[in-house]
Amino acid sequence: MEELLYNAAFISILQIIAIDIILGGDNAIVIALACKNLPDKQRKLGIFYGAMGAIILRVIMVFFATTLLLISGLKIIGGLLLLWIGVKLILDNNSDSTFNVNQEKNLLGAIKTIIIADFVMSLDNSVAIAAAANGNMYLVVFGLLLSIPIIIWGSSIILKIIDRFPVIIYLGSALLGWIAGGMIQTDVFFERNLSLIMPNSLLPILGSAFVLIFGFIFKSAKK
Repeated sequence: MEELLYNAAFISILQIIAIDIILGGDNAIVIALACKNLPDKQRKLGIFYGAMGAIILRVIMVFFATTLLLISGLKIIGGLLLLWIGVKLILDNNSDSTFNVNQEKNLLGAIKTIIIADFVMSLDNSVAIAAAANGNMYLVVFGLLLSIPIIIWGSSIILKIIDRFPVIIYLGSALLGWIAGGMIQTDVFFERNLSLIMPNSLLPILGSAFVLIFGFIFKSAKK
């Protein structure tokens, strides 16, 4: 019996590690994209506050996420928010312009973008961790603590890659669109009323396309 419990706990730990790496990567991408235009010193602050915000939201959401996800329309609203954030990140990409905006305002703006995106994504993240932990709060805490270094280090690494290959900003924004489409298609209202009209596999693709198309349109109009 003890051996079975040990094996179950070990499997849960492996599942939580995998979830943290995969879903924590989403948070890291958002933080990296939002902090891209900040000076080096403020990038570190943006990464720190963004990561702490993500962790705090996960702690809160892990207790309420299962109930919240049953609210009809909530994930549709969250998905629409992510779509806008994806477009906004393309608009805020200053790789081809001179940085001349007030730095403090940019830092606060980056943190705000990170917190909103983290709030939306923490719903699914927290449910996944709670499900893998099978009600064991020690494993839940382990999962939350493990996500801290993954998000912070992941953000720093992605930022360095973005500096070298700015095109990744568009790929990251498209990924947010993909996540948004996937979130919308699993909403209670969508599954009950619209799943027969629109194939599930189509929404993530449409989400990515929406972010890229409208991002380029608004960016061109901005010029």
